[in-house]
Amino acid sequence: GGALVTNDESLAKHAKHLSTQAKVPHKWNYEHDQIGYNYRLPNLNAALACAQLEQLDFFVRNKRELNELYSSFFSKYNEVTLIKAAENNTSNYWLNAIILEDRIARDNFLQKTNDSGIMTRPIWTLMNKLSMFKDCPSSNLANAEWLEDRVVNITSSVRVNE
Repeated sequence: GGALVTNDESLAKHAKHLSTQAKVPHKWNYEHDQIGYNYRLPNLNAALACAQLEQLDFFVRNKRELNELYSSFFSKYNEVTLIKAAENNTSNYWLNAIILEDRIARDNFLQKTNDSGIMTRPIWTLMNKLSMFKDCPSSNLANAEWLEDRVVNITSSVRVNE
């Protein structure tokens, strides 16, 4: 899901055209002038999105605070690197992740945390390793494979203030 927000009227019209299957306006003909989609939100989903947007500042502040808590916690462990926003950038920390020394350390961390009731997950499997894409060409993925062996996504939900 998602939403498109713009102050560019031309872009907004084009996006609306694409999201209504790029159908050329006509009373009865179904002619399409581009590849279009049917990605509009039903009214109920749009209402939910509006309600959630009212809380956006709280959510982002909460997730940034969570990242700072993680930063403090993981600073005690040299073998763990918390992923932070790049210098001169700001992150909403939708997802928090750590980098461990190698796949063995990653798998041990995953085992221990999940056995303790703390949900953690490895980074997503590279697409070229999925069965439906196994025959597709790919280039050198050494950096992505390095990350795949080490990155763990850690709990990132908005915390409830009591």
